[in-house]
Amino acid sequence: MDKDVIKGKAKQVEGRAQNVAGAVTNDMGHQVAGKVKEAAGKVQEEFGKLKDDARREEKRSRVE
Repeated sequence: MDKDVIKGKAKQVEGRAQNVAGAVTNDMGHQVAGKVKEAAGKVQEEFGKLKDDARREEKRSRVE
């Protein structure tokens, strides 16, 4: 598993927590920042998955 997958998932959790904290304190700025961080985490996770797939394909093509 690529490190970006792990970091992306962690960033998503941080974003969700920040969003919830903003909702509890009625702070729209924290809510928006949390949503942005969560979205960035999803992008980073998907990027990591793509890198994993590319590595697998590279290994597969070497074997053939």
